[in-house]
Amino acid sequence: MNIAIIHRRKIHSLACLVIFGGVWFILSGCGNGNQAMTQENNHTRQVERDWMVDTQIVAGGVTDQAVVAAMRRVPRHRFMPDSHAEEAYGDFPLSIGYGQTISQPYMVAYMTQALKLNPDEKVLEIGTGSGYQAAILAELVSTVFTIEIVEPLATRAKKTLAELGYDNVIVRAGDGYKGWPGEGPFDAIILTAAPNHIPEPLLEQLAIGGRLILPVGDYPQRLLLIRRTEEGYQESELLPVVFVPMTGEALTNPPATEP
Repeated sequence: MNIAIIHRRKIHSLACLVIFGGVWFILSGCGNGNQAMTQENNHTRQVERDWMVDTQIVAGGVTDQAVVAAMRRVPRHRFMPDSHAEEAYGDFPLSIGYGQTISQPYMVAYMTQALKLNPDEKVLEIGTGSGYQAAILAELVSTVFTIEIVEPLATRAKKTLAELGYDNVIVRAGDGYKGWPGEGPFDAIILTAAPNHIPEPLLEQLAIGGRLILPVGDYPQRLLLIRRTEEGYQESELLPVVFVPMTGEALTNPPATEP
């Protein structure tokens, strides 16, 4: 039986509360692994990153080897404030300021795997945030376009991505509700904030065969995967999830026609 973890609340370094279908359970091993391993504290944090991948990503059922390898390579601690760097590889989201978060590592891997990306594809991300998801995508595809509505976050993410050498990521500050019309169509689109409806401009910017993954709704949301075909759109519901709400035009535009 597949059970979706929709929320985690850290209670100390080796345990957390997890909700399954509205019932709270206490699980061990949900910290960042520092107490579970002995390592030299170096700037790469590769040991912590491998621990994250082994215990959260692979153990959680992610099987796409390209996604797994990308999660091993990208230094998640570089995408968050220094005050949270020690918790960078824990199995939970973390604040990055301005009311936004960097997603739980498993959710990043899960959503990326669901898109079934190919190396020559072009991807649009709505909600750059820290830039971490964009970096994972950049490891897998030729070009990533990413839009962040909070300008200071867009500026910070652009700087971090440049410092790490991701020259195939184009960052723009702005409202992502209408996508990036001048650069579409896209082979894949990913939203990391939740609108209360599916934005029609994003459906229109999908290439034939393109995939859109997004959380939709209030609390909790539904994680949807939509594929564009010659005949229209195919929708699959994947998991119940919790993301920060999408702001800007998403709050004022009428709901799009369901695909």
